[in-house]
Amino acid sequence: MPRLTLELADIFRAYGPAWRRANAGHVGLGQLKVMSAIEACRTEELGGHVADCARCGHRHVAYNSCKNRHCPKCQGPAAKDWMAARAEDLLPVEYFHVVFTLPAEIARLAYANKKALYGLLFKASAETVTTIAADPRHLGARIGMTSVLHTWGSAMTHHPHIHMIVPGGGLSQDGTRWVACRPGFFLPVRVLSRLFRRLFLNGLSALHRAGKLAFFGDLEKLADPAAFAAWLAPLRKAEWVVYAKPPFGGPEAVLAYLSRYTHRVAISNTRLVSADAETVAFRWKDYRIKRGDRTKVMRLATGEFIRRFLIHVLPSGFHRIRHCGLLASAARKRNVETIRRLLDAAPPATSDAPDTDPVPPLTLREPCPDCGGPMRIIETFRRGERPLTRAPPRKTAA
Repeated sequence: MPRLTLELADIFRAYGPAWRRANAGHVGLGQLKVMSAIEACRTEELGGHVADCARCGHRHVAYNSCKNRHCPKCQGPAAKDWMAARAEDLLPVEYFHVVFTLPAEIARLAYANKKALYGLLFKASAETVTTIAADPRHLGARIGMTSVLHTWGSAMTHHPHIHMIVPGGGLSQDGTRWVACRPGFFLPVRVLSRLFRRLFLNGLSALHRAGKLAFFGDLEKLADPAAFAAWLAPLRKAEWVVYAKPPFGGPEAVLAYLSRYTHRVAISNTRLVSADAETVAFRWKDYRIKRGDRTKVMRLATGEFIRRFLIHVLPSGFHRIRHCGLLASAARKRNVETIRRLLDAAPPATSDAPDTDPVPPLTLREPCPDCGGPMRIIETFRRGERPLTRAPPRKTAA
């Protein structure tokens, strides 16, 4: 695949050192590690290998990936591997997409309390859906879901929200029946919104009482319990944004959607337009426009562009993809088998035949870019080393 004209790594390499010096003491260690990983990704700094095509002789040098979850170049392969593992869990039912968004006021507080409030966002949204679904007035069933955290808007502003993918139904309370939701309708979003608001604000108050929230700048006054309670009061009456999109066209559409969302980062390389020491330009979508083309080009000061990207670096060890309810890891396989049996649905096709022609351990998954033949590694080199084998220039069409 040809290299993009401009990549995030190029911006970090060219303008990151000056930005780090200008912001020394105000940048977290995790953010600095992400910058370093992206700068080194697929360069000699991480080592690599030389691959040779067994069919046409094409040869190229490939450098190792940083595998950082915030790196735009590394998320494509990671998403494919994750989706292959999830394909066997898909059910032959409607799937729904529900989005839970935090109000802007709480998003400001979450910026300085990422681990606590992002975790609460996961917990409150999952509890909301499972509680309403279990209510006999609605579905009366135990359900499962996959939740993905995004912390950005299209302009890379701080906008924490959960994308939740939910099968359209669940197991009866005694586990003997599959209870399907109404075609095209999952759960009432107004009811979801009210419960989500209550659960999140109750959890937020508990965090405050336990002294687990930090306050900075003009929010420092909220450390006082009375001031915090007064600040929360309007939020208890405001409308919180929860919405459900139309159901997917089928399990295959769910996989296609998840492959775009699960491993997305704050900005992809394909959205970058230009960059210099003063300005970075990138494409974004203005969702205030109801009709027509929403795509615009935004220009930010280079330092502000770097800052906006780094505010979306997650705390170390924080999981941004979570499975809850029937799809929780501990019991997912057993629950999926039970549901398939109740739906009289066949499991995904798999081959039990022994692999008589195993892929050699040094054969790459990616085929030859020229002829599609198998690519084999003929040399590896370590960090900071150069390959001994030289790759000839790429052939071009006459």
